[in-house]
Amino acid sequence: MGFKKKQMLGFGLILFFLAILLSFMMFTLNNLKSSMTEIVENRYEKVQDSMEIRQLFSRSDREILFAANDANKEERAESLEIINENHSLIESKIAGLSGSLNKAKAKQLLKEFETQYASYSITEAEIIQKIKSGNSSDLTSLMDDQREKRTKVISTMDDFKDYQEGVMKDTLSNSKQTYEDMIGFIIFAVILSILVISVTVVWMIRSTSKDLQSITNVIKNIDFKNLSVIPRVPVRTTDEIGDIARSFNDMAESLEDYNRKEKDFTEKISEQNWIQTRVADIATMYQRIVDVEVLADRFITRLAPMMGASIGAFYVKRGEGVDMRFVKLASFAGDGEDSGRREFRLGEGLIGQCALEKKSKVIDDIPEDFQLVTTGLGEVNPKSIVIAPVVFEEEVVAMVELASLETFTKLQKSFLNQVLDTLGITINNVEGRMEIERLLKESQAQTEELQAQSEELQSQSEEMQAQSEELQTQAEELRMINEQLEERNRETEEKSKELQVAKQNLEKQAEELKLSSKYKSEFMANMSHELRTPLNSILILSEMLSDPNDSKLNEEQQEFARVINSSGQDLLTLINDILDLSKVEVGKLEVVFDEMNLSELPELLHRNFDHIAKKKNIDFIIEKSKNVPDIFFTDEQRFQQILKNLLSNAFKFTEKGSVSVQIQKADEENVAQWIQTKGASNWVEIKVTDTGIGISKEKQKLIFEAFQQGDGATMRKYGGTGLGLSICREFAKLLGGWVIVDSEEGEGSTFTFFIPSMPEGFKNVGEAIAASPEVAAANHDDSTAPIGGQGEPDVVIMDEEDRDKVKPFCNKTVLVVDDDHRNIFALKNALKHEGMEILTAENGYECLELLEKGNDIDVILMDIMMPGMDGYETMTRIREQSKFEDLPIIALTAKAMKGDREKCLKAGASDYVSKPLKLDQLLSVLRVWLTN
Repeated sequence: MGFKKKQMLGFGLILFFLAILLSFMMFTLNNLKSSMTEIVENRYEKVQDSMEIRQLFSRSDREILFAANDANKEERAESLEIINENHSLIESKIAGLSGSLNKAKAKQLLKEFETQYASYSITEAEIIQKIKSGNSSDLTSLMDDQREKRTKVISTMDDFKDYQEGVMKDTLSNSKQTYEDMIGFIIFAVILSILVISVTVVWMIRSTSKDLQSITNVIKNIDFKNLSVIPRVPVRTTDEIGDIARSFNDMAESLEDYNRKEKDFTEKISEQNWIQTRVADIATMYQRIVDVEVLADRFITRLAPMMGASIGAFYVKRGEGVDMRFVKLASFAGDGEDSGRREFRLGEGLIGQCALEKKSKVIDDIPEDFQLVTTGLGEVNPKSIVIAPVVFEEEVVAMVELASLETFTKLQKSFLNQVLDTLGITINNVEGRMEIERLLKESQAQTEELQAQSEELQSQSEEMQAQSEELQTQAEELRMINEQLEERNRETEEKSKELQVAKQNLEKQAEELKLSSKYKSEFMANMSHELRTPLNSILILSEMLSDPNDSKLNEEQQEFARVINSSGQDLLTLINDILDLSKVEVGKLEVVFDEMNLSELPELLHRNFDHIAKKKNIDFIIEKSKNVPDIFFTDEQRFQQILKNLLSNAFKFTEKGSVSVQIQKADEENVAQWIQTKGASNWVEIKVTDTGIGISKEKQKLIFEAFQQGDGATMRKYGGTGLGLSICREFAKLLGGWVIVDSEEGEGSTFTFFIPSMPEGFKNVGEAIAASPEVAAANHDDSTAPIGGQGEPDVVIMDEEDRDKVKPFCNKTVLVVDDDHRNIFALKNALKHEGMEILTAENGYECLELLEKGNDIDVILMDIMMPGMDGYETMTRIREQSKFEDLPIIALTAKAMKGDREKCLKAGASDYVSKPLKLDQLLSVLRVWLTN
């Protein structure tokens, strides 16, 4: 029987006896409850009701006597009312008893009481009638009759009460007997249950403890220091304990197997350590050896003891082709000149055959007459001989032969193989060093000889006329020198070829770098297109919604639209900043050096930043020294962008105090500690100082990295991308200048911008830009300037009154060609608001179909990047038709690559506007071409 079944059986018996005991107790308690209920609820209540009826009856009888004899009129009326109430209560009590009686005798007694009380009630009613009428005649006889009936009623009620009390006593007696019987049975059942449970527990313990004890004894007998042999537990049962015994036996078998594997692994590790230690020892020995004979002697002397060899020999290859042979250079425990062969060729003897086959050979069956190992006492037969080749680049360069008085082990053979793997390289290196040393000595000897010959030639030239025979000798010597020079020329030509190959490799790498730069430029242009395209519709629609004159929105909704437009402009600025950084990284940012007027700089800065200073209630001070030249040569656009970025940062991080700008001529020696000053005619120093939050010392270098700020926490107070200062420094480098910072946290910051005046431009930057085939993205400020096929017309910007007077767009039809529905929606609503008729096409094919249908189209807005047929091809096909030669076509694109403007003009565009569009700029361009 299983351990689980034993437990289930034992606990089942215990639960069975407990269930029987509880069932009997419940049955007995129910009987006691029924008896007590009978006593309390039935008998006691019935006795109580009978007592109450008797008291009411007695009270009514007293009230009748009082009303008949002593009461006045008012008291009589009150007594009669009490009698009536008691009569009603007695009847209700009788009715209640009648419904609750369950014994025949009780019902019979109650029936008699009801009959007698009814008769008494009749007499009582007559007496009451007499009392009410004041007629006292015959009252005495009625009172006597009433008294007699009252006696019978009381007697019957007493009999009823006595009967109920007797039944209650009998029930109480039965309950006591039941209680005593229950107590006896419970004692008997508890004793019996204890015996049964005890027997069951003892049976369960004895049935399991024996098996567990046997398992415990086996476990105690385990020798944990030697797990190679573990005792087994005898399996006597098929229960869970038997499963434990079988599992223990399986575990013992696994431990024995693991112990064997662990010993094997430890042994292998020890062998590997033994091999690696000795390989490292021999490798260390190779150092500083420059002679093969020294190498051979040290190697065989060190190797033989490690291999347990008693004698050994080391042979090295000499000669090539038919003259090739192996010569013994060193031996271990050899017997003078007669020990072993001095040399052998390939295939001669076993050692020659091993060299020919490039394979090792171990000889364990050695003849008895093989006398080799010599001691002071005599000669001993070796038990094992190993012959092994030393291979370098698939060629045998040496042979090793060892003999031992013991059989070579597998470990020793493995050690020998690893040692010989590196020995070939060592031999080749040593021979190479020997050859280099030999050639060096020869070179030195030849140099000395040449020097001597040179001196001799000099003396011979002085005696040329007198020593003709010496001239012939010198001519021969000169011929030899010429041969040497020719040899050197050939070496020079070989080196030139190698340099040519290296040059070709460098050119190939330059082409790959150029291609990589081109891919990056195309990626940035495509990214610009993908970002500007959805931004175009956002800016146009938000600008339309924020117009207070045209919008039907309330002020709050217009403010929402202005916030959306402002956010879009910020996003556009961020896109332009990222593209600027990318252009700088790939060296494709176009920088144009031209003259600018520095005297206008203070006014420009005031115009751009006075409103910010007033809004933040801080002082804005600009100081310009008199020694600063008015005319300055640099890229004005990049110069202004650097100053705008520095001032924007200063105002952003300043809550109170002031922001100041100092423009002065810079000391070239001071600038030289930051940047090279060669090539510049004048240096200007511009300091932007604020009283803001300042920058800690450890973050002053970090802030010039892209996407880094001095306040870099997740919950930072000030926003921004961290590109401004990075762009400032990169632009400053392109202009030949530099930007530095001096700041203390909490005290404010001073950014100093050093810039040179360069009339001829910054040559290094110019060369870098000239080397690039194209610029990554065109300047976004230039991308919105109108261009024309016959020159560049000026953009006319009108105010609202002039626009209402001229109305150049009314009844004009514009064809919008764009594959982006968002741009079509935005342009359609914006132009329809100006009174224009709108036609749309999603690609070049639809555009050509609309034109072929004869629609009267005044202007075309052409997107460049479209599926199927792009804008370039579409414009080319339109211009191929003579009737559309003068039709204005304005190219709209978010891919603002340098060269796209010329490409658009070449394809047939009349003008060029980059996305995202500004509505006023687009309307200005349309006004120019629709009024021409």
